[in-house]
Amino acid sequence: MGYTDTFIAVAEDCPANSGEIPPQRAGGPTVASTQYAMLAGFPGRWTQEDVLLASSAGVRGREDLSDHELERLRQEYFAQPRACLRASPLPKTFGWGLHYDAEGRITLHAIDSAEYARLRSDPALTQLRAMRSSRGPG
Repeated sequence: MGYTDTFIAVAEDCPANSGEIPPQRAGGPTVASTQYAMLAGFPGRWTQEDVLLASSAGVRGREDLSDHELERLRQEYFAQPRACLRASPLPKTFGWGLHYDAEGRITLHAIDSAEYARLRSDPALTQLRAMRSSRGPG
């Protein structure tokens, strides 16, 4: 399911001009805050599947899950097709590019960073854009 040797640039209609830390919500972690905490806290550790599962409604914010329960939830979650991280709020709204290495491990890069610019122009990487938030022209 995941990408390798790929860079996902921010969406064309992303409102952020720099990498913004997603806000926390009083009711618990959001999809964006969960994904950001994982990818910023442990660069190059997580795959797309890890991030999608951890930020899903059934898992997000739960630290009480056993390995067995987590594996059961993983099987259930991925039993149906899922949107990839091109649909994540990080590159759609908060200004973060996603680099997938040869093993599919992800690092975050702020749109205003030199590393983002370097990865965005690297011909050795598959270049993709995050999905647009709006359906309008452009």
